[in-house]
Amino acid sequence: MEILILGSGTSHGVPMIGCECAVCRSDNPKNKRFRPSILVRNAEHSILVDTAPELRLQALANDVRRVDAVLFTHTHADHIFGMDDLRRFNDLVGGEIPIYGDPQTLDDIRRIFRYVFIETQAGGGKPRLILHTIPPAFDLFGLHIQAFYVMHGRLPVLSFRFDRPAIADTPARSAAYVTDVNLIPPDSMAKLQDLDLLILDAVRFEPHSTHFGLYQALDVIAELRPRQALLTHISHHFDHDAVNAQLPSNVALAYDGQRIAFF
Repeated sequence: MEILILGSGTSHGVPMIGCECAVCRSDNPKNKRFRPSILVRNAEHSILVDTAPELRLQALANDVRRVDAVLFTHTHADHIFGMDDLRRFNDLVGGEIPIYGDPQTLDDIRRIFRYVFIETQAGGGKPRLILHTIPPAFDLFGLHIQAFYVMHGRLPVLSFRFDRPAIADTPARSAAYVTDVNLIPPDSMAKLQDLDLLILDAVRFEPHSTHFGLYQALDVIAELRPRQALLTHISHHFDHDAVNAQLPSNVALAYDGQRIAFF
């Protein structure tokens, strides 16, 4: 199993339009952040979590050549507005792509991308998708996936846990993706125990009405004790090198293009 960070930034991205701060003007490539998304690879298949507006650019930057399924956390613009780019992956994988989300997410996708699901004129192309209501737990491409809710302000959004079973001499591995969150209910905290990797939202230093601040995220990590934690959905308040120097040894800021391989 491999996790690829396609985007680690906030809804504005970094650099932010019209901002002259040191991070937005930084030459450090780890301070350049697309909108948030990850790719989970296993058994020669790739599962995309969210279709960020820069999906085409993310795929080109990371040489992504196939998407076999998509999981959606929720339908805010920074998480869905690259969906039309899936039509190129239809060609590359040679068929329709399954999409997984909760009923509200699927209703929003049908409404926002109405042209995808109705008969239209020939020419131009459009994504070929199969919509699935996501179950609480299911198996896909050799991974056991659990979907569960966290709170993004007053909005419930989905988080995902990926478990790869032990294979021959290779131990079982586990990772979870929890973005756009300022509260994790107790039943969801229970699903985040004993992780090799936790990818967790931390938008800025201070608390936010719909996201964890840095120190809130660190408190959650201290309680869950994953073997490794990466912070995502991060804003221009965080200089990559300066903030990393202050973090615990098992915690770091995620960065675009980062690959975490589990053997």
